[in-house]
Amino acid sequence: MSKVLSPSRPYLLRAFYEWLLDNDLTPHLVVEAEMPGVQVPRQFVEDGQIVLNIAPHAVGNLQMGNEEVTFNARFGGQPHALRVPMYAVAAIYARENGAGTVFQPEAAYEQVDTAPNEADAPVTDEPVAERPKGRPTLKVIK
Repeated sequence: MSKVLSPSRPYLLRAFYEWLLDNDLTPHLVVEAEMPGVQVPRQFVEDGQIVLNIAPHAVGNLQMGNEEVTFNARFGGQPHALRVPMYAVAAIYARENGAGTVFQPEAAYEQVDTAPNEADAPVTDEPVAERPKGRPTLKVIK
């Protein structure tokens, strides 16, 4: 009896991300934006895909789990919370030289329901908590 293996995409994605950063390159994520569960700013989607800069200086709270990639980013000065299910990640590459990989289809992701779902509506209008303006202050408490 052979054991069913978990998808390799999340592990390869994290490995390529670290490798690109270690080589002082800027990682970009190619996302199939029309897949269910993808929450990205729709006005930046072209031909059903969106390319996202996921370098540490460009995003906040980046989480690359086994099921999804989540982070906060700004588009046109507006903060957005993004959610990319792992099955919607098409590729990761370096902006500078194109080094990276295109992910091959995996059996674990072939059973994804491609019908749009009301629960999967983009949440691009949800503001991310803004940082307070001005200089930080401290109070002495006795």
